[in-house]
Amino acid sequence: MPQNAVFKNITTTNSSPSTSLCALCRGTKLLCGKSRCPVLVRYHSQNKLKPFLAAKMVHGASPPSVFVGRVGYPKVSIGPLVPPRMGNTSLYDAPEQWLDRSLDEIVDFRSSLIRGKHTVNVYDVEKSDKTIEFTRELGLSENCVFTEALFNKRPTGRLRFYDDIQPHGPSAPLKKMNITNPKYNQRIEKAYYDTDLKSAEAVFSLYKNNIEISKIQKAFSVGAFGIGKYRRFVPTRWSITAVDSQIGKQLMDYTKQLPWINTFRVYYHNQYDNRWIILMMPSEFQYELIEAWYPNTTWNQYGNTISMYNSYEFNEGRTTYADIGGCYYAGRLAVNETLQKDKRQAATVILREAHPGYIMPIGVWNVRESVRRTLKQPYQNFDTLQQSLVYIGQKLDIPMKRWIQNSALLKHRMFQTRLDDFTG
Repeated sequence: MPQNAVFKNITTTNSSPSTSLCALCRGTKLLCGKSRCPVLVRYHSQNKLKPFLAAKMVHGASPPSVFVGRVGYPKVSIGPLVPPRMGNTSLYDAPEQWLDRSLDEIVDFRSSLIRGKHTVNVYDVEKSDKTIEFTRELGLSENCVFTEALFNKRPTGRLRFYDDIQPHGPSAPLKKMNITNPKYNQRIEKAYYDTDLKSAEAVFSLYKNNIEISKIQKAFSVGAFGIGKYRRFVPTRWSITAVDSQIGKQLMDYTKQLPWINTFRVYYHNQYDNRWIILMMPSEFQYELIEAWYPNTTWNQYGNTISMYNSYEFNEGRTTYADIGGCYYAGRLAVNETLQKDKRQAATVILREAHPGYIMPIGVWNVRESVRRTLKQPYQNFDTLQQSLVYIGQKLDIPMKRWIQNSALLKHRMFQTRLDDFTG
């Protein structure tokens, strides 16, 4: 069976919504079909920031946070993310702690982070340059760091949202920056100074020592890991997926040595109007993520039918990048965490039903943390796959038949002749 994603019933269009629709609605009639107006959510958040954007200088406590762009690679923009606020701002860049926050709060956190942009070559990680040095120190820091950023012009731009990285606020070219008393995370600092340690080994070692994944990703992006001569800046969106993928793969290699679960497990959770179902089946390790996006959701804004797509791997693993992207690897990591905790392996299918209440993308972290949260819920046990699917059908709106049509693992389980069929 091919490894590429299976696409079904995807509606695409090049048309954009009429601006007159927003003018007619004005956030009150919800003519776009969303349960809340994303324009107003963004507007109110950005409006809070306007008084701080009148000057070219911004100073505040960076969470700490940095951003490495990808446009123009290998020449990219690096720099700090600085809120015009003092005090403890660590929550602004701590996605592991966001699931209990509203979408509005997350937008407020991220919209206040002003991005400074300094162009460098990705290989210039050790170049004698104060901005490079300070950006790296922010990437290695444990706690909030007082940061001053002087821009060539006043920061501008609207709050942008992505499905693979956390959003951030306005930006401007950076003239110079300064930081005060950064305090490194000791374990990350040790990996940074070990120039003979491979990046994959550094990443997994930090993870096993309970360093938050978001902190590892940040340090990875500023070129803190790996054999000295091979170190480089890594665009933020690439570093997020690279770390999730590396950790997930090493966990998965161990998972495959464990005994199977002996029943069918079904986990359920609803977060941000995303319904999550995780089905674990007695089997050697296999994994699949299926996403269903309703019309008027982030990745199906202008369609008039539900869009469904998937990526998967059987026990031998994948050799190509998952079509779904970073979400696939974030979910795989979380699944393997639970399997190792239970000392079992299983074939796992994640079903994600995204409803219109999910009004904007907020980053890959949402998949990783939502899957983690789902797998902490009490699960339902079933003796057969059919019983499991009946239960799942009661939790999701989309008929089970359509999920099966879009699933490689479910079809393989249901229609592939197995040794169990002969042995009982």
